[in-house]
This record gives sequence, structure tokens and C-alpha cells, in this order.
Amino acid sequence: MGLLDGLLGNASEIDVDEVAQELAPIIGEGESVVQVFKLVRDMFVFTDKRLILIDKQGMTGRKVDYHSVPYRAITQFKIETAGHFDLDAELKIWVSGQSEPIEKELSKAAVVGVQKTLATQMFG
Repeated sequence: MGLLDGLLGNASEIDVDEVAQELAPIIGEGESVVQVFKLVRDMFVFTDKRLILIDKQGMTGRKVDYHSVPYRAITQFKIETAGHFDLDAELKIWVSGQSEPIEKELSKAAVVGVQKTLATQMFG
């Protein structure tokens, strides 16, 4: 991912092995990283069991929020693609037991990959 893409908020697919090593302390036994999309410092990590939303906070990024959502808890998801003047796409994920969806912004380039991976992991 180039610096310009990062500044514009464009998510890109990154190397699974690199992220798997970084997340080794929090990945469960027998769990494997399937696909990863990165948006500046934040990441969408798809494992074979769950979606991990990683939000690095603050100036240094040392404070990290890991939001783990098991695929079995996702009741529905919605992706709104970007238009001509609106450059951001939006992902909404509804989780059982919560009335409000989890909302994340995506780039136009990441929409298809995120949607396909989420569908594959939920229904595949």
C-alpha cells in the first residue's frame, strides 16, 4: 500500500503470513488467518473462525482495540459502494444481541474483496 493510498483511506490487501506472525499471541489453537485488508493503520483480519477488526489508536498506535466477531454471530451485512463523488464505501455488520451495526469505511478497491471474503467465511 502506498503512502498516497493510506492518506486517502484506501484499504488494500496485505500479506497474510506477515499478519499471522504479528497476531500469533491472540490467534486461537487451530485458527488460521485467511485474508487481511489494511486501511492506514487499521485492519480487517479474516480468520477461518472470526473477523477481527483492529483499530490502532493515538499518535503512536501503541494502544490497539481488537474487536473479535465470530462469523456465527453475524446476522447480516451490508455494503454500500462508492459513487462518483463519494469516494468511500461503507460496510455495516449486524451482530446478534446488538441493535446497532458495526460500521466501517472501505475504499472502492477493497469492497469486492471484503464482501467476497465475508460471504465465503459466513456461508462457505
